[in-house]
Amino acid sequence: MAQADSETRDLLILGGGLVGMALALAAAKQGISSHVIDRADPAELTREGFDDRATAISTASWHLFTNIGIADYLEPFACDISSIAVTDQNKPGRIDFTPEPHEGTLGRMFPNRRLRLALFEAAAEEPLINWVSKAEIVERQRSEFGVAAVLHDGRKLKGRLMVAAEGRQSPTRDEAGITIAKWDYKHSAVIAGLTHTKPHDNVAWEIFYPAGPFALLPMNDDPDGTHRCSLVWTVSEEDGKAVTKLGDRAFLAEVQKRMGDILGEITSVGPRSSWPLGFHHTAKITAERLVLIGDSAHGLHPIAGQGLNLGLRDVGALVEVLADGARLGLDPGDAQLLKRYENWRGLDSFMVALATDGLTWLFGVPGKTASAVRRLGMSAVQRTPMLKTFFMDEARGISGDLPELLKA
Repeated sequence: MAQADSETRDLLILGGGLVGMALALAAAKQGISSHVIDRADPAELTREGFDDRATAISTASWHLFTNIGIADYLEPFACDISSIAVTDQNKPGRIDFTPEPHEGTLGRMFPNRRLRLALFEAAAEEPLINWVSKAEIVERQRSEFGVAAVLHDGRKLKGRLMVAAEGRQSPTRDEAGITIAKWDYKHSAVIAGLTHTKPHDNVAWEIFYPAGPFALLPMNDDPDGTHRCSLVWTVSEEDGKAVTKLGDRAFLAEVQKRMGDILGEITSVGPRSSWPLGFHHTAKITAERLVLIGDSAHGLHPIAGQGLNLGLRDVGALVEVLADGARLGLDPGDAQLLKRYENWRGLDSFMVALATDGLTWLFGVPGKTASAVRRLGMSAVQRTPMLKTFFMDEARGISGDLPELLKA
């Protein structure tokens, strides 16, 4: 067994995706060591074309990336979101969220592949991270004295605190018996990259239809000047498979019909993928020597683009709690520290989840009357600067009790 594998480390992070790896790096900056165990092959996750999804990174999340040292690598791939336009079926009465010049952007778009590469390359060079990939966990152990994971090849990695960062289907959460509230939206998100004739001017569009939101998110132009955006189109479950199987011409015609002339003519579409949509939220996010972060604890509709950003807030809060504890000589699995994390993150993530679910429901009510009421409400928001500022602060992730790592 390699020496790093045999060490008992502070954290045993199960799941090495974007949130799990961000935690390992943020913890390492505070001198907190970790084992990161992931079943995936990093080469597969970062190959060209594996995942065409892109993610909106909030201002607060960008501060975290800056503070953990990956912002310089990511900077060339950023596409600013300078404004968000919200409409009900492209009818009159839209809301424009455009901050003042001194307030900066509302976030930035990044290809998921670039986020993974930045995190993986930084983690590979960090001695406080022992990264074990392509590993199946056959047994998880927790006791008052410590935690361990037994791998399929017989290796046993030990730590002081187990962190479940495995995503929506977290086996660690389920094994711990943590109850979860969840419902299926009976919808899928169809994701695709588009090229188009008009520049997007760094505007993110959220067009609401009764079947679900239709979002056009700005991406950097290609080197030859071709304009690009990322489409996230919510369709009913039964339509999801049919939409992904449409030929390119038929697919583009459907997209064009829903977006109108906003980006001119759609000239091409990249590979399409479809992802089922659901809501889930755990009753608690800690147990004996265990914490949940990211999608293991909460899963949202992509309507507000907050899923990863919420997970990164978990990262910032957990690292702050553990670093404060370490200064007092407390063990990372100390019950008081876990209680502080639970109190800090439990309510915030639930409120964001509730608001997101409410929006999904509100904009999904069919009929002309419902549409008229929505547009009345939207025009009221458009005329109320205080409300617009509130929504923009939420989008930037800078409201509420923010961890230090997510501050400039």
